[in-house]
Amino acid sequence: MNALNNLKDVVGSLTALAIALIAFGVAAGIVFGDVPFVGGVLDNLLGFVSTLGDSGLVGLLVAAWLMSAAE
Repeated sequence: MNALNNLKDVVGSLTALAIALIAFGVAAGIVFGDVPFVGGVLDNLLGFVSTLGDSGLVGLLVAAWLMSAAE
């Protein structure tokens, strides 16, 4: 059981790191334009939001589910 808790902690830490890197990529993309390190994070995020917007209510439900899963 202890190994499972350790794995859960590692996955949670990696998820938090990934979210921080995405936020950094978006901020760097807004401030500096196309930055080689972050690639097209901002373009990918805008495409994702556009796809959710085109999906209507289903997109809204998926977005809400993703937000609750990220917490």
